[in-house]
Amino acid sequence: QVHLVESGGGLVQPGGSLRLSCGSSGYPLLLYKLGWYRQAPGNQREMVATIRSLGETAYADSVRGRFTISRDNAENMVYLQMNNLKLEDTAVYYCNANRNIEDYWGQGTQVTVSS
Repeated sequence: QVHLVESGGGLVQPGGSLRLSCGSSGYPLLLYKLGWYRQAPGNQREMVATIRSLGETAYADSVRGRFTISRDNAENMVYLQMNNLKLEDTAVYYCNANRNIEDYWGQGTQVTVSS
């Protein structure tokens, strides 16, 4: 079973940057579509960015051009580089690994954008 662990969240000022990381402890992620999702208080969880095994990416309109998702299949890692952060990016960010009916989530990491 895939066990995902996120890191890299924190408090940042508007316009700042953060890099989120997510890894799988000992289980290969090569065949999984990996993604980052977020959930703000009172809102539903929403897709931020996804990346397929061969590198095809997709982004939410709200983050396109500011966020970049990447993966390192050899290290079983997925990253989310977040630049030019805005107040509305504040949320808990979750890592996801999906393959057919398999769907795994990390525990989440808090990102707070505040002046």
